[in-house]
Amino acid sequence: MIAFHDSSFVGETEFQHRPGTDGPCVVMLHGIGSNMASFDRLTAQLPQSWGVLAWNAPGYGRSMPLEAPAPCAADYAARLATLFDDLGIRRAVLMGHSLGTLMAVAFAAAHPERVIGLVLAACAQGHGLARGVLGDKARARLDDLARLGPQAFAEARAPRLLHAPETKPALVAEATQAMAAINPAGYAQAVHMLAGGDLSGAAAAVALPSLVVVGAHDHITPPEQSRAVHRALKATAPGQRHDYLCVPEAGHLVHQEAPEAVAAQIRQFVSALAHEEETIR
Repeated sequence: MIAFHDSSFVGETEFQHRPGTDGPCVVMLHGIGSNMASFDRLTAQLPQSWGVLAWNAPGYGRSMPLEAPAPCAADYAARLATLFDDLGIRRAVLMGHSLGTLMAVAFAAAHPERVIGLVLAACAQGHGLARGVLGDKARARLDDLARLGPQAFAEARAPRLLHAPETKPALVAEATQAMAAINPAGYAQAVHMLAGGDLSGAAAAVALPSLVVVGAHDHITPPEQSRAVHRALKATAPGQRHDYLCVPEAGHLVHQEAPEAVAAQIRQFVSALAHEEETIR
């Protein structure tokens, strides 16, 4: 399956890009234990006319880490804005998965004019702590990584991201490989960002159309967490479109476990937005 062209590097960021023709550009932001390749299965299900861009977040792959040792979501959003500028992206559908949802909402809050709509999958709420402060759960992540090393850490943690992992050996292997490839320093920065995040609070400041997607068996970011973000977005902009999809037989890696269902919902969401824009004109 080849969904993207080869990876590229611009400025400080590594990314994969599939150019579009006359469709929208969809920019994809991965989760904390993953990388840009996690969107390959989903991208293969999206129209070939659409442009698709997936980055390696700061500190992942060849992407340079952020300067702040304990960054916040706005710091990742600022790096993303630079990538938009470097690539000449004026507006895009912005998709985040898990930790990437915090980045996506932070970008939308800072640059609403550059976002056609938000697609948020497996919403990571964040721990709501002050910058630089780590709670027990966050510290446990870093302690486990230091104790086990990336490979054993991934082997222990990755299967939990899937529903019925024993039936999905190929996906378990993909998730494990991605997590084993994390840069511990970049991962530590991402853990700090997660510790300081407050997705529902941030979403309350974003007045944009949205689609929230979650796996029915997501035990990492349970469905109620994503429903809360959906409610916050809807309350802030009741006149906008706000779709919600709970995918059966899927876990935290919903976009990898059920790429056809997620892609179908994204196509429907984007088509509806395009129709609404034409109606307004």
